[in-house]
Amino acid sequence: MSNMIYKKKNNFGKYFGIFIVLILLGGGGYLFVSPQFEKKAPIISMEDKGFWNLKKHLKVNISDDSGIKYLRISFSDGAKEIVLKEEVYKSAQKALNIDIEPPKLDMFFKGKKAQIKVEAIDASKWNFFEGNKALSNFELQIDTKKPSAEVILNSLAIRRGGSAIAVVHVKDENLQSAYISFNDEVEFKLIPFYKENYFISLIAWPVDIEKFERVSLIAIDKAGNKTKAKVPLFIRKLKIKDDNIKVSDSFIKNASMSVLEKSGSEAPVKDIDVFIQVNRDIRAKNVKKLRDIMLKNMDISQVDDFTLKPFARLRGSKTVAGFAERRHYYYNNEKIDEAWHLGMDWASVKKAPIRATNGGKVIFNEYLGIYGNSVIIDHRLGLATLYSHTSSSNVEVGDEVIPRQKIANTGATGAVFGDHLHFGVLVQGIEVNPIEWMDGNWIKTRITDIIKESKQIINSKN
Repeated sequence: MSNMIYKKKNNFGKYFGIFIVLILLGGGGYLFVSPQFEKKAPIISMEDKGFWNLKKHLKVNISDDSGIKYLRISFSDGAKEIVLKEEVYKSAQKALNIDIEPPKLDMFFKGKKAQIKVEAIDASKWNFFEGNKALSNFELQIDTKKPSAEVILNSLAIRRGGSAIAVVHVKDENLQSAYISFNDEVEFKLIPFYKENYFISLIAWPVDIEKFERVSLIAIDKAGNKTKAKVPLFIRKLKIKDDNIKVSDSFIKNASMSVLEKSGSEAPVKDIDVFIQVNRDIRAKNVKKLRDIMLKNMDISQVDDFTLKPFARLRGSKTVAGFAERRHYYYNNEKIDEAWHLGMDWASVKKAPIRATNGGKVIFNEYLGIYGNSVIIDHRLGLATLYSHTSSSNVEVGDEVIPRQKIANTGATGAVFGDHLHFGVLVQGIEVNPIEWMDGNWIKTRITDIIKESKQIINSKN
């Protein structure tokens, strides 16, 4: 009898032990799969480029599945530590995007390096309910000095739709970008010029910008320090000619529809909408593409000197349209749209030969919507010429063209009424007034003399 009781107790102990093990295993499994016990530490990142001017705010981003319950951010220069932010959150935050204000340092602070320490603890019950902890250190180089930016010399004046030039000096050990801006709307690249830290740039006043506000030299370093210097220019008025043009059904069906189809766009049902889509949407895309082509392919190697012959009109031609004509389009006596004409249209015999006045490199030779088949030649310094509506071409992209070389024949491709050449002058991809660049005296006094005098000034400084 006593042996039987002992055996039952033995079995009870055995089963109880198994029961406890199962509970422990189940509990352990729960800890591993439960979101409340997640084991991933918070993810910390900072939007910086390794430089800080102690003025702009730093942006710190933190995320965590279970949410952040504690955050501490501090600044350290190796000698002292300053707490920039410390907070215990009442409710866990799954994502934090924080602007950190710079520390208040005395005016004698000369530190060159600093460290931003970010500590974050999440609301997980892992680690004996203490949560997961992340600690990130971000090394920053302190730079509080603005770049040096000076205008050496520039053209005296600029006309709406026209061009000017500027030679500048820009220097900073941490320079990130430098450019010339027109009205803070349009940017022009700087091209290395003559000696180290000197640059040159052609400037355009886009004809569709009516008001002249300011042309500025902008220099920005990697820490965000910015210098803005005025490029002093007198302004000249532009005489604008208004043209009223009647749009026919024949033009829409033949020219507009052809441009739409070749541009890969779906045609609207109404003829009038076909014209408007080409004249407005396709035109805007083509103008943008001109800019993109030039900025991507123009020669930006150092310029030491620059010579240019005045561009010549198509031989034996008649001017049928000029620059800055404001065209108003009418269909059945009702105005339907308007657009700028931004080049010179010259008509001669059909398929007349087109010859280059100045040498350069072919950077484009394709169909371009309203411009039709087009060739672009880069003449360096951010200057290019455009030859549009051609019927055929004699050059390929990459070819080096010499003066008087035949490059194409006139035609009627694109949105045109008949065979002619659209001749355009591009300053970093923006069409400017060709009349200026067809005038030898204008080129000398506004461009080449400025380059020559700038070199003299630079030599006197060095």
